[in-house]
Amino acid sequence: MIQRIQTLYLFATAALMVTALLTPLAYFAAGTDEYTLRAFSLSDGEMSQSTIYMGIVMALAAAVPLVNIFLFKRRMLQIRLCAVELVLLLGSVAFIGIYYYLSTRMVSQAEFHTQGFRIAAVFPLVALVLDYLAMRAIFKDELLVKSLDRIR
Repeated sequence: MIQRIQTLYLFATAALMVTALLTPLAYFAAGTDEYTLRAFSLSDGEMSQSTIYMGIVMALAAAVPLVNIFLFKRRMLQIRLCAVELVLLLGSVAFIGIYYYLSTRMVSQAEFHTQGFRIAAVFPLVALVLDYLAMRAIFKDELLVKSLDRIR
């Protein structure tokens, strides 16, 4: 299980998504107000708006690779779960973009405003690449097992 490269890819995917869940994704400043976009909220310290849907998608994107690691004897199911993970990661990227755009529109009405992404906003994109690499490695394992079955 640990000696397979796809396990490392899947673990790195899960670690990146857990980190993205726990750290700020973007910041916005309008005059004296500062807002922080996190997986489950957009807050200014006192009041917060819910971004629960993005949080749920990101939490699922963090959980699926951990489940997938322990299904190493069922490679076809692992490939399907990697495809589901790819969709969840694309959803995470889409949600981050949507909430960033909506927050930017809210903040841009102020006279002086700044906004920017934090490094954690890139983690779903990196996880997307790692999940694709894991899916390719699992598929190669499946082809290897099938070719060995033919030899016997």
